[in-house]
Amino acid sequence: MRKIRNREDVMKKHTADGDVYILAIESSCDETAAAVVKNGRQVLSNVISSQIALHTLYGGVVPEIASRKHIEKINQVIESALKEADMTLEEITAIAVTYGPGLVGALLVGVAEAKALAYAAGKPLVGVHHIEGHVSANFIENEDLEPPFVCLIVSGGHTHLVIVKDYGEFEIIGRTRDDAAGEAFDKVARAVGLGYPGGPKVDKAAQGGNKHAIEFPRAKVGDNPYDFSFSGLKSAVLNYINHAKMTGEEIVVPDLAASFQNAVVEVLVTRTVLAAKEYGYDKVAIAGGVASNTALREGMKEACQKAGLKFYYPSPVYCTDNAAMIGVAAYYEYIGGSRAGWDLNAVPNLKLGER
Repeated sequence: MRKIRNREDVMKKHTADGDVYILAIESSCDETAAAVVKNGRQVLSNVISSQIALHTLYGGVVPEIASRKHIEKINQVIESALKEADMTLEEITAIAVTYGPGLVGALLVGVAEAKALAYAAGKPLVGVHHIEGHVSANFIENEDLEPPFVCLIVSGGHTHLVIVKDYGEFEIIGRTRDDAAGEAFDKVARAVGLGYPGGPKVDKAAQGGNKHAIEFPRAKVGDNPYDFSFSGLKSAVLNYINHAKMTGEEIVVPDLAASFQNAVVEVLVTRTVLAAKEYGYDKVAIAGGVASNTALREGMKEACQKAGLKFYYPSPVYCTDNAAMIGVAAYYEYIGGSRAGWDLNAVPNLKLGER
């Protein structure tokens, strides 16, 4: 696949080929989403049908229920996205879909729908890696952002530190050795009674707490300074909660939430800024659901300012799962020559950089 190296090359493609309109579909977990994206940076529509209220009843995502809900909602969401963009399927240049990683049943709903639409309308099909989509969310509102840069990807299932070498080209330099950051948020929130989804609940509770009230450990991973580990921190918080319950000690939830969150954020920020400085990049971005966390955004912004680095982040609506980010990623894949065949399938454990 030929890489598109800079904005000048992109504009040349526009001049030669005309505007590119991507209809994107996202169904990797518990959001059924569709969007229309023009030329990789302009979101014409971004429709999301969330299942959070449904899965809250079970304390987390139930895969079978998620798949059934996707089947129920996907056509409505696509129709709404086209209507909001004031476009017909015939006017769309290509159809894109998340094909991994994620819940296999949920992914299959989106992949099957995208293949059917592309085949029926005679449109090219582009398969998109979900994490590439999260990284690409940064391009929507940051007109000056272009590769290369360092990006921290933090979500319920992933914690990666990557160098974005080019559009769609990544080098993973750090990752979690155990729990993802978002997973730790969910488990701590559940243990302290804040409920699901854990990230926003902890963030909200922490805003009224003292982040220095409880000293929780910061894990050091020996052989790679850019790797992460959150299982020890999670265990320390759970042990603190259990000990308090056994001894009758009051648990000040805002203080606990703020102290836990501070421990997570400190590690994420420190290693991301270190990577940018050591690898010689002057731009840092964050992506994924946890990128909407207030403390992480503020902490990274402050650290980047001190280090003389430019800091980029998406609006919260583009941090959580959405199809606009998939449309952005698909655009750069499309103009670089990437096309999926009719044998495109869901790959639940797809690694970043795999095809």
